[in-house]
Amino acid sequence: MANTVIVGTQWGDEGKGKIVDLLAEYADIVIRFQGGNNAGHTMVVQGEQIISHLVPSGILQRKCCLIGNGLVVDPDVLLNEMDYLSGKGVDCGPEKLLISERAQVIMPYHKQIDLGREGKKGKDKIGTTGRGIGPAYEDKATRRGIRFADLIDPDEFRVKLSSIIEEKNFYLEKFLNCPPADFETIYGQYCAFAQRLAPHVTNISVYLEKAMQKGNKVLFEGAQGTHLDIDHGTYPFVTSSNTVAGNACCGAGVGPGSLNYIIGIVKAYTTRVGAGPFPSESSDDTGNYIQEKGAEFGATTGRRRRCGWLDIVLLKNAVRLNGLTGLAVTKLDVLGGLDELKICSAYRFKGQLINSFAANLKHLADCEPVYEILPGWHEDISTVRSFNQLPENAQKYLRRVEDLVQVPVQIVSVGPGREQTIVLDNPFEKD
Repeated sequence: MANTVIVGTQWGDEGKGKIVDLLAEYADIVIRFQGGNNAGHTMVVQGEQIISHLVPSGILQRKCCLIGNGLVVDPDVLLNEMDYLSGKGVDCGPEKLLISERAQVIMPYHKQIDLGREGKKGKDKIGTTGRGIGPAYEDKATRRGIRFADLIDPDEFRVKLSSIIEEKNFYLEKFLNCPPADFETIYGQYCAFAQRLAPHVTNISVYLEKAMQKGNKVLFEGAQGTHLDIDHGTYPFVTSSNTVAGNACCGAGVGPGSLNYIIGIVKAYTTRVGAGPFPSESSDDTGNYIQEKGAEFGATTGRRRRCGWLDIVLLKNAVRLNGLTGLAVTKLDVLGGLDELKICSAYRFKGQLINSFAANLKHLADCEPVYEILPGWHEDISTVRSFNQLPENAQKYLRRVEDLVQVPVQIVSVGPGREQTIVLDNPFEKD
């Protein structure tokens, strides 16, 4: 088999959507295994930019796309996205898009709570997207969530909703000073959503088992990045799910033996959105240059991304946590035009060199980056289609990254378009 997992290695926004879209051509099935519509995947096909938040990127390759049980799904957002894609001639029917019956449903009160909490925290807010992701995962963990299996059963949905809405309204009104959620309004609206989505709901685990027994190749699509993982990221400045490759099994309903290759997507530099420590952040003209040339704005929020040099400590952490078998380096073209490039190869903390990523955020914030300096290049590489055609200094930059993390570069992106990609080693062509 050549089943492949795609994960982000930094703080998200690495360009996973483009790589999934590219590799989906060689897969039979693409499945998203965690997160919600707090993620945004941007793809450029024939000059047109298309953004998806819930539907796996492989939908543009006309492949069967699955939304796994590890997601929390806002049905309103999903239906709008399906309509948006259908309007562009993309088939989002039940034969092309399926939803796990065990996926959790984001409810209106989840979004109200999310926004209410951020407002109450003021300057101490985490920087959530306000889309109800965290509160929905909370209800899942406390066994009070509503799944798609419940949503498409009107009687069961009524029972589940009525059992929790009084508590949610007490919290909204008494603690967050927000207006209450109305039961009948929610019930009617969500029953309408259920009617449209019911043909798409199935047992994804069983579907995948049968597909893999037939020899179908599966691409597992992750969202966000390794260092936004709820366990392994810069907690509490993280998302509410496990973003690492191991969760592909839990979030899709397959065993570890089903995963063959793990590709980590790494931007040629580093960015992050919102608050949290960022040791290699560049607040000078270089950071502004990267931000402007790279058009670094969040696909979901539109927020300006903080920019800095490539952080090898961060990347090595992702290599270990995910068991990476290869790297896909994106936005290499953005670094063109700089006389010299820096790579953060270690941190200095209280005078001591360290090569590990601290859990204590105060310690991490006090870490100073230790840089290696490499020569840059000024050539435009956006039309380059082979590794050997890259400027010598661009090749040296990539090879140095390989040396530092001991993982081969398999894919290099030199522009936003699907065709602006150098594929050195395609995992789906190994078997």
